[in-house]
Amino acid sequence: MRTPLSGLIAAALASLAITSGALATPAHATEAAHAEEGRTDPLLAFNHAWAMVDRETADAIEHSDYLGEFADRRINTGNDGTSTWTGRYLLGKETYLEFFGPGDAPDAVAGDTGLAVSADNDGDLAIAAANLRDLGADPVEFTQVTDLGDGNPIPWFDAAYTTSTYDTFFSWAMEYRDEFLDDPRLSFPPAAYEGDVSRDRYNRDRYLDHQMRDVIGVQIATTAADIEKMVPLWRAAGITIRVLKDGGVLAFDGMTTIRLLPVPAEEAGVRHIILALNEAAEEPHTETIGNSTLHVGPGAYALWTFDPIEASASTRSKGSGKPLHPAFGG
Repeated sequence: MRTPLSGLIAAALASLAITSGALATPAHATEAAHAEEGRTDPLLAFNHAWAMVDRETADAIEHSDYLGEFADRRINTGNDGTSTWTGRYLLGKETYLEFFGPGDAPDAVAGDTGLAVSADNDGDLAIAAANLRDLGADPVEFTQVTDLGDGNPIPWFDAAYTTSTYDTFFSWAMEYRDEFLDDPRLSFPPAAYEGDVSRDRYNRDRYLDHQMRDVIGVQIATTAADIEKMVPLWRAAGITIRVLKDGGVLAFDGMTTIRLLPVPAEEAGVRHIILALNEAAEEPHTETIGNSTLHVGPGAYALWTFDPIEASASTRSKGSGKPLHPAFGG
C-alpha cells in the first residue's frame, strides 16, 4: 500500500522539526563559530547541492514542461578556462539545485553528489577556515575563476574544503567575490548592505514567478569515509550537527536540513529533496521526472524523491590537489 502524499511530506518535514528543535545543541566547534562577535547564526549556510543522475532523469529535468513552470530553471554551461560543464539549475531565493547527466561534467559518474555552504557576509569564509584549523584540519583554499566568454577568466568565488580525496560526496565552503558580483555583464543587483556577498543577491528574484522558493531539506547517501571527511567543515561554519547511531549525520543551518546516510559507494546518490513553496499549493500534484517523483503539496512544501541508480564504486580523487568536481574542473 502506498503512503498518502500528505503522509510522505509530513514524514519528511518531521525530520526538519526535530533538527531545528531538539537537536539544536551546537557541537563543540559550533560554539566557537557562533561566538564570533556574539552572533547566533552560522557563519555559512546551505548554498546548493548538485547530483549526477542518470541520463533519462537529467533529460527530463531539462525538458519537463511542469518543472519549467514550477521552478526558475536554467540550463547553463560553465567554463573556468580549462574545462567546461553543463548543468540544469533550479534557482530559489537563497538556495538552488544543480543536476548533471553522464558526460555533462568532467570525471563525475552517476551517483556522485556535492554540497556547498557559503557566506552571506564578506570575510566569514576566512573565519570558518580559521575555525577549521582550530579543529586540527589543514583546509585547502583557492580562488575559483570563470570565463564569461572573452577568454579572460575573472575571480568567481573563494573556496575552502577539508580534502580533495573522497569517494562519492564532496562538500566545500565558498564566498562570492566582489569582482564577480559587481561585473556589469552579469547584472546582479547592487549590494544591499556593506559586505553583501549573499546567496539572495546571487540568485536574484526570479523565483517569485514560480512555485519553488527554497531548498529546506536534502538527503544524500554516501560512504562513511566521506561523511567523516566532510562534516568538520560544517562544524567550523557554525552549522548544528548531530551524529546518528547509524553513523549518518543531520546538519541544520537555521533553514535547511542536510542528512547524510552511510552506504557503500555503489549505492551512493541523492535520495530526497524537500522544497519550500512561495505559497500553499491549491491542489496536490505528483509529477514523474525521469526516474524521480516530485510531490507538490499539500501545503507550501514539495518532496522530490529519486530512485536509486547504478553507480561506479571507483573513487573520484586522482591526487590532483583539487577535487574532480563539476564547478572546479579537473
